[in-house]
Amino acid sequence: MSHHFLVTGGAGFIGSNYVHRLLARGEKVTIYDNLSRAGAPRNLKWLADTFGSDSFQLVNGDVRDVALLTATARQAEVIVHLAGQVAVTTSILKPREDFEINAIGTFNTLEAARLSGNNPIVLYASTNKVYGGMENVEVVETASRWTYKDLDFGCPENQPLDFHSPYGCSKGAGDQYVRDYNRIYGLRTVVFRQSCIYGPRQFGVEDQGWVAWFIIAAVTGRPLSIYGDGKQVRDLLHVYDLLDGYDLALEKIDTVSGKIFNMGGGPANTLSVWTEFGPLLEKLLGKPIPISRGDWRPGDQAVFIADTRKAQAELGWLPKYDVENGVRQLFEWVCANKDLF
Repeated sequence: MSHHFLVTGGAGFIGSNYVHRLLARGEKVTIYDNLSRAGAPRNLKWLADTFGSDSFQLVNGDVRDVALLTATARQAEVIVHLAGQVAVTTSILKPREDFEINAIGTFNTLEAARLSGNNPIVLYASTNKVYGGMENVEVVETASRWTYKDLDFGCPENQPLDFHSPYGCSKGAGDQYVRDYNRIYGLRTVVFRQSCIYGPRQFGVEDQGWVAWFIIAAVTGRPLSIYGDGKQVRDLLHVYDLLDGYDLALEKIDTVSGKIFNMGGGPANTLSVWTEFGPLLEKLLGKPIPISRGDWRPGDQAVFIADTRKAQAELGWLPKYDVENGVRQLFEWVCANKDLF
């Protein structure tokens, strides 16, 4: 039996990949997106070319539009809330807009779900930025990377929240609202605190989606800037692995409703942003990549590695893509789709 999914931000990177998966298995899908991201029209064309233009409903809407969002959510059985302002740098330049899209937009989505009378499941894409700079966690420097001194499995979900940057605050406010709507209203919600998600159909830009951006810049010969010392470490998670997590949460909603999960590559899938990723990319490209350097950016963590043991234990989830294969796959996708950039 198919279900009715409402995917906010469904024309974006994660959203379009999930919509593709949902349509392939016969679900009914409404995409709610304001089409502000450059990749959105290309992603919609890809979905329409693959499944037919009448295979999904598109509502060209903004999550700040309460009336339209509330009306659109009325029939939904599952709401996947991916729409958002996605860059720390933009949040610093435009804090009010960031707050209205991320904090109020998430509140609007929750209210739309609550008022629908349908008791829909709500999945929320949060961020590892809710943990802030983690100044209380010791890090050590090696030749190629920063690493945690004591957190062998990475940062757990009970690490104190410490919102840095307007982006951290707005996404963190949404994170806590989603959790509380389960406690207060019984809404079936799950929060995913996502690390660096990468994969095909990621039209990365300098401020967001760095793995894809580095590859796009390298392949198309655009200038590449490294901020900080390039030893910052991130755990990378392939978008298909993330979507497996979404599916498992839906399957197990009776036991995981109201919970929060870190979704990242974990300690096995880490790279430093340039000292390790750079050589990997140069090997794929077959030539050296010139870079310029800039200062550390506000709110940039020296290390973030997610402890994903809770997702493993409660969802039965494990990432399948290792970093090297996943990065190679994305590199090949960018090379094959150069005309899109």
